[in-house]
Amino acid sequence: MSPDPSVVGCLGVLTVATRGGSGPGEARVRIRGGSETFLAWSDEALPKGETVLVVESRGGRAVTVVAWPDPSLLAVEMLG
Repeated sequence: MSPDPSVVGCLGVLTVATRGGSGPGEARVRIRGGSETFLAWSDEALPKGETVLVVESRGGRAVTVVAWPDPSLLAVEMLG
């Protein structure tokens, strides 16, 4: 499956912790007027509940994420 560039730049929340290079977690990402779940890969391990920014689409409903320092922005976006 090809990458989905529309998910890059979206904010999400980890529903399953990532394990860095050891394996993915899962993120619920706000996209296309709703929210969708993606396999979430990150360079370092990130805990469940962490707010993340999608920086790359890997295709096949998988993304690369980084920790996002301001979770209040996600709360505003999710409620908006």
